[in-house]
Amino acid sequence: MNLMDTIKKSLGFEITEESRQQYRSNPGYGSPNRGPRQNPNYNNTRTSPRPDFDDIEPIIPEQPYYEIVLIRPRTIDDINYVVDQVIEEKNPVILDLSFLESESPANFKLAGDKIKQMRTRYGAQALLLSRTSEKNLIILSPKKVKLVKKS
Repeated sequence: MNLMDTIKKSLGFEITEESRQQYRSNPGYGSPNRGPRQNPNYNNTRTSPRPDFDDIEPIIPEQPYYEIVLIRPRTIDDINYVVDQVIEEKNPVILDLSFLESESPANFKLAGDKIKQMRTRYGAQALLLSRTSEKNLIILSPKKVKLVKKS
């Protein structure tokens, strides 16, 4: 069995020894200059059925793109919005927690607790992007979106 027979068999075309001999006895067999239109012995009757592609359903992703939200939360409502984006909408969020850290330490601690809960309960991922005196950037992503840290 040669490569073409294997391909035809995998596509659903039946290859028999009789059809193989009939193909080889064709005067245009092996001639690169003679195609079906140039071959006088070519007949257009198909002995094997064609595969039916009408039954195939296209695969469409559940979420074709992700919105990455960049937010600088100032209140607990902003933190709740971040939780909704990550858990409900399945969108990654980049947080700048520097305002909460400097202006409201209680809300900053509450934000940290909510991030911990998202990681333990829902499998969300958190990665520290930058921590300076001016910025405290964290990216949060749902379980579906994988974050990879490369050094």
